[in-house]
Amino acid sequence: MLRIGIDLGGTKIECVAIDANARTLWRERVATPKGEYDGTIEAIAGIVERCERELGVAARVGLGMPGSVSPKTGLQRNSNSTVLNGRPFVQDLAARLRRELRASNDANCFALSEAITGAARGARVVFGVIAGTGVGGGVVIDGRAWDGANGVGGEWGHCAMPAPAAWRRGRDMDARREPRPCYCGLIGCREQYLSGPAVERAHAERTGETWTLAEIAALAEAGNAGAAETIDRLVDDMAVSLAEIVNVLDPDCIVLGGGVSNVAALYALLPDRVRALAFTDSFSTPIRRAEHGDSSGVFGAAMLWPA
Repeated sequence: MLRIGIDLGGTKIECVAIDANARTLWRERVATPKGEYDGTIEAIAGIVERCERELGVAARVGLGMPGSVSPKTGLQRNSNSTVLNGRPFVQDLAARLRRELRASNDANCFALSEAITGAARGARVVFGVIAGTGVGGGVVIDGRAWDGANGVGGEWGHCAMPAPAAWRRGRDMDARREPRPCYCGLIGCREQYLSGPAVERAHAERTGETWTLAEIAALAEAGNAGAAETIDRLVDDMAVSLAEIVNVLDPDCIVLGGGVSNVAALYALLPDRVRALAFTDSFSTPIRRAEHGDSSGVFGAAMLWPA
């Protein structure tokens, strides 16, 4: 049966239809109605109906979305698209589509597509990292997204950032970190250190120079000392964060996505730094860049339904 995936983002809604072999049959993107709850539901319904009309067949629909549904209330929570929070979003969308709907956090959908057809295909346990404007994580076990008992499986971006890896390795550098408040109400969340904007902000505060992360990475490769230190600190912070995942979940593969995943130094330096911090004498887990890029989430949403 045809499967449709919807990836709901803050600026765009992407729809893809795939067949049983995960081949793309139809694809489209539309703008997300800003600040409009009912408008968002109508935009999703419209793109699904257009897809089915053009392909001439009904489909099962999977949704990748920011935040998650509270098991206690059935209401949306923790979404940076705040218009959804406190509303029965998944139920309302299912009612509008007049069918059962499967939904999961967008980072879980990212991890799912990479586990089934992407960089981690064949791996039993996969941890997926999305580090872009924000930071999220997703867990896949045996080809299924793991939402968890409380619906927050993989919400790694809103755990407190541990002590800098430089302290723990005894390196001779000033690795002190100022606590940063997070929009979620906590202080010191990983998102405030590992996201692209966070790295850019920290670089500007330390050097007085304002660059994008891509520019900082290019400057570091060209030998700029300030940029090289910023990238080194990013690698350290990512390493100590992933070492905790290894100690708790011990995944078969780690996949990185989002804009931060384009920093080439991560793949060259992370394995040794994670190995030095993880509670093991043998670290062989591959750390790979996502194969599906920014479309991992929409494919994973469709894969919430079995082929």
